[in-house]
Amino acid sequence: MEPHEPELTAVPVTAVLAALADDVRLQIVRALAEGGEAACGSFDFGVSKATRSHHLRVLREAGLTRTRAAGTSRLVRLRRNELDKLYPGLLDAVLSPRPPA
Repeated sequence: MEPHEPELTAVPVTAVLAALADDVRLQIVRALAEGGEAACGSFDFGVSKATRSHHLRVLREAGLTRTRAAGTSRLVRLRRNELDKLYPGLLDAVLSPRPPA
């Protein structure tokens, strides 16, 4: 069974922003932006497997990621080109390092 992946144009910008508002999800997006496609199980941010799956589902349903099956694994990637086209500068702003406080 393939996971539900909405067309990005059908996702309200508020859903995209809400998905990016969580620290764990933001870490996942940063890891994908830096390293490209990765196995879902490779993300270890100090959360349980169920919590990690929840965060990956939120990102997918908000249109931020695509998931594909590879044998028994699921590989996830950032929809960078689509996001940059629809929301120019959004990922750059979110992923840029914050200046020291």
